[in-house]
Amino acid sequence: MAMASGRVQLVSIRQRSLDLARWRVLWIALAFALLAVMALSRIVYLGAGGEGARATSLEAALLPDRGEIVDRNGVPMARAFPAYALWFNPEALGEDEAPLVAKPAEVAAQLKAIFPDLDEKAVAAQLTSGEAGYIRRRLLPEEANRVQDIGELALEMPMEEDRHYPQGQMAAHVLGYVAADGRGRVGMEQVFDEHLSNPLTRGTPVALSVDVRVQGALEDELRRGMKLTQAQGGAGIVLDVDTGEVLALASLPEFDPNKIDAEGQKLMFNRVTNQVYELGSTFKPLTVAAAIDAGVIRDLGRRFDASPVKAGRFTIRDSHAMGPTLNTVETLIHSSNTTSARIADELGPERLRQYMIDLGMNRRPEIELPAKGFPLWPGDKWARLTNMTVGFGHGIAVTPLHLASAYATMVNGGVYRPATLKKLGPGQAPKGRRVFKASTSSRMRQMMRAIAVYGTGRNADAPGYRVGGKTGSAEKPGGKGGYRRTALVSTFAAAFPMDRPRYVIIAMLDEPKGTLASSYQRTAAWNAAPIVGRLVPRIGPLIGVRPDDTRDIDISAITPLIPEARNEAE
Repeated sequence: MAMASGRVQLVSIRQRSLDLARWRVLWIALAFALLAVMALSRIVYLGAGGEGARATSLEAALLPDRGEIVDRNGVPMARAFPAYALWFNPEALGEDEAPLVAKPAEVAAQLKAIFPDLDEKAVAAQLTSGEAGYIRRRLLPEEANRVQDIGELALEMPMEEDRHYPQGQMAAHVLGYVAADGRGRVGMEQVFDEHLSNPLTRGTPVALSVDVRVQGALEDELRRGMKLTQAQGGAGIVLDVDTGEVLALASLPEFDPNKIDAEGQKLMFNRVTNQVYELGSTFKPLTVAAAIDAGVIRDLGRRFDASPVKAGRFTIRDSHAMGPTLNTVETLIHSSNTTSARIADELGPERLRQYMIDLGMNRRPEIELPAKGFPLWPGDKWARLTNMTVGFGHGIAVTPLHLASAYATMVNGGVYRPATLKKLGPGQAPKGRRVFKASTSSRMRQMMRAIAVYGTGRNADAPGYRVGGKTGSAEKPGGKGGYRRTALVSTFAAAFPMDRPRYVIIAMLDEPKGTLASSYQRTAAWNAAPIVGRLVPRIGPLIGVRPDDTRDIDISAITPLIPEARNEAE
């Protein structure tokens, strides 16, 4: 009986163990089923758009908050990168605690030792007020370590996405900057703001037409020219005559997009695209080109009266006596106001005005930048005096970019194309519109070269580069409708190489002084032209133009009309 009872007890234990095991398996199976149901429900929910599909979640996770801007060769000009900021948090130690351990003045002094350009008084006032806010937006890692060593918990250093311009101040007026709200301002940062901030597009860098090597050389030579002549400002542009691409654009003095302060705000005005000037004698080749194109000038050897021109109660004179008569080539070489005025008078206001309209002189310059100045345009009906003064560059005020585009039209075969800061691929250049006949352009290339060889542009004649160009020295307008004789705008408008023009260069100085470096002269021949003469050899090899003393444009057809050329031959 005892053995039977033991067997029954053993069977009962085994049965309970099997039942327990079965229940455990069942509970595990139920748990897995519940998880599967939950996962399936989540998939169905997301598939039905419960949280909204995030097509750009991967891009948003991998890309910076703002895309890159690069030059035409892929060199970074603007990019986003993580950086420390310095933030004052007065509640770091709790609402009932003093925000700082040391006195605000002492903390401000310690920060001043780390950041020499810091406004110590303003920071001390901010710390004393107990108001939260940024003290500085960009800290280097070593600077963050030194701030940490101060030991104030209220000085927080959050990691933020920052906008950095690796080239510093270079091309500041082209790039613009990014404001505290994350939006682009002033330059191409504003133009491409949507592209640079949109997760769908910001992974593709914006490629500009600018070449940082050319940009750096242009700014360097302009800055040198300003210092040598004590000019208050400068402007310059290098333009591809066949595509309209801007390889460099500089307005000096410039601002620093890495540090926008009150002084930088004052310097954001762009002299190349937003400031209009009377550009003086640089307009004379355009007047001559219009007269040749219209058939008014058929013989370059024809003599024009060079005596003062009387128009109503005004008299147009030259800066110095140039002889009783001048031919067309001499008019440009010696930069005569009187004969230019007579050529414009013979051409007539209707035709000269239409050529100026075709060159875009009556509207804002064509380029992507948001700040573009409207010309001071003489209006619909030009009086005789107005027409003659426009003929030698007065009575009309335009931007240096207007002039660059007009010169590109004049030397590239006669086709106007708008300027652009976007890099263009092969075949992407706009068709443009014809302004001058190809034969007119060919003749103007000869005369432009002659000016650099025999005339006022000699200081721009870089050996081997076949430079052609025209000087312009215009008095700035003053009060009561007159001009300030002591304030000049000196400009040199050039193209090279003249046997096959590829680039136009405009170099302008605002109010240069007569100094030893300019032989005590204030005119463009002595201050603006040398800038081009130094710049061309620096940038030529970089952009595919190498010096060659064995070739040049053939000007033998016009050299008999140039006394200086005849004297050399003798």
